[in-house]
Parts: sequence; C-alpha cells; structure tokens
Amino acid sequence: MMSVGTPLLWSAFAAFVVVALLIDFFAMNKQGAHKVSMKEATIWSVIWVAVSFIFVGLLWWYMGGTGTDAAAKQLADTKALEFVTGYVVEKALAVDNIFVFLMLFTYFAVPAEYQKRALMIGILVALVLRGALILVGAWLIAQFHWILYLFGAFLVFTGIKMWLAAGDEPDLEANPALKWVRKHFTIAPHFDGEKFFTKVNGLRMATPMLVVVILIGIIDVVFAVDSIPAIFAITTDPFIVLTSNVFAILGLRAMYFLLAGLHEKFHLLPYGLALVLVFIGTKMLLIDIYKIPIEWSLGGTAAILTVTMLLSVMIKPKSDTPHGAFPFDSKKEDTPDERR
Repeated sequence: MMSVGTPLLWSAFAAFVVVALLIDFFAMNKQGAHKVSMKEATIWSVIWVAVSFIFVGLLWWYMGGTGTDAAAKQLADTKALEFVTGYVVEKALAVDNIFVFLMLFTYFAVPAEYQKRALMIGILVALVLRGALILVGAWLIAQFHWILYLFGAFLVFTGIKMWLAAGDEPDLEANPALKWVRKHFTIAPHFDGEKFFTKVNGLRMATPMLVVVILIGIIDVVFAVDSIPAIFAITTDPFIVLTSNVFAILGLRAMYFLLAGLHEKFHLLPYGLALVLVFIGTKMLLIDIYKIPIEWSLGGTAAILTVTMLLSVMIKPKSDTPHGAFPFDSKKEDTPDERR
C-alpha cells in the first residue's frame, strides 16, 4: 500500500507522541488528583487541537507544500486535506465515546478528582490497540480490495443502527464487558484513592477504578471498529490514518471534561453522527464508481455536525437523560447483579 510515511516521518511521529504523553503524565502527576475545571479543559483542548494542526502544517511543508514543484505541492495539499478530514471525522465520532464515558463515571460514582487519571490510562491502552487495528486494516485493504465494500456496508448498517438507537438510555448493567470484568475480578465496594487494587478484610480485590479503566479501553476499541473503517473511506494511506487517529484520541481526555457538562445541550448529536457514518459508508461503497472528493467529505461532515448542533440548541430534549448509543446490544436482566 502506497504511503507518504518515510522512516524519518514514522520515527518523528513516534518520538512526538512519546514526548507528548510524557509531558501529559508529568503535568498530571504534578497537579495530583483534582477536579478538572472548565478553564483547564478548555486550555488543554485548544493545545491539543493546535498541536494537531501544527503537525499537519509541518507535514505539508516537509512534502513540498511551499515549493515550486507542482506535483509535490499537489500531493502535499491532498495529504494535508486527508489528515484534516480524517481528524474531524475521528473527533466527531469520539463525541459518542464521551457520552458513554460520562455514563460510566456516573454508574460507578467515580469522584471527579480521579476521573482524569482513569481517562489517561484508559486512552493510553486504547492508543496501542487502535494502532494494531489500523495496521491490520491497512494490510487487509492492501491484500483484498473488496474489504472496502465490506467496510462501507458495515458503516451504513452501523449508522442506521445508531439512528434507531439514538435517544435510548444505554443499559450498562447488562453490558457483556462489565459482566466479563465481574467474572474475572473480585471488586471492592469502594475506591482506595487512585489505586487499582486494595485489601478488604484481608482479601486482595480490584477497586472500581481498575474496572473503569478496563471498560474505557474496551469501549474505545469497540467504537474504533466504527471509526477506523470511516477514515479508510477518506484515505488508505496508513500514515495519515494512524496520525489523524492518534491526534484525535490524544485530545479526547480534555474534550471529555469540556463537553461532559454540555451533553444535554447537544442531545441530537447521535443522529448527526449516524448520518456521518452513512455518508462515509456510501462514499466507500461508491469508490470504484465515483470517487467523492475529499473536500466534499470534509464539507459534508462539517455541515451535518453543524446543523445537528444548531437543531439541538433550538429543539428541547424530551427527557433529561443523557443520550448516546452504547456499542453493545443486550437486554436488561430480570435480576441484575450487584453493581460492585
């Protein structure tokens, strides 16, 4: 599969991500456990978005975007636009993650001062797993072109399913991932600071914090099954796919604290995300008949999300319950287990 990723670019990107994560961990440890304010969340969100656009700007410059070679300039423009489009799509789809994270923290009554570390570790695990999924997906597409049609059909199906499920309150109690965690761990009835394990009556148990971190990682990977095929509809370049995905996820923690309090205001957003998936899936299904320009993909995605958010502000929600489709299908049991 053709890629603009040279050994130098891959090395520089890997080094940058490692440095960024180290800085983030250092800042988090220095601050200690604390409730993230709206001001702090806004600052970090702006920083991550700015860093992402600085990266694509440097990539565009490195590829000859400012040079006189017309072919190199066109390639630089195309790859930069692919990155921005992929980044916007991944950011948009990540909003659904945020709604589920909010439900998860509420369900386990995670203290506000512990949520930051839980998100950081969970997202770090998700980054590694997403990287593996992207590399596998890129290899499959390179070997079997028809996989694109399978991805496209899956996105259309998922979008329709998300539309039908939008507005329904997720049932975390009957979720298979939570059942698996309960089966493999004895869970303590309380938190012990930010520790993952504690002792209760002399018995070593997992704290609710460990359960939350595991579920965050699982949830993000499940959502990646939707978002990764979506970005392959925009570009099949593994370097652009991976970098846009990683930069979108790096800012997810800050975006959570920024949007967690606004979830009710954008109650129609799941419908918009469903339309985005159907739009991207249709684009992938038509790839050998008509290749929809990247500009249309970016413009269409931005238009759908903008209209959805405007309608969310104009139309009041029918209920006060958080909205968003949880990525597992299951029915609530007649006799649910203890929550912890």
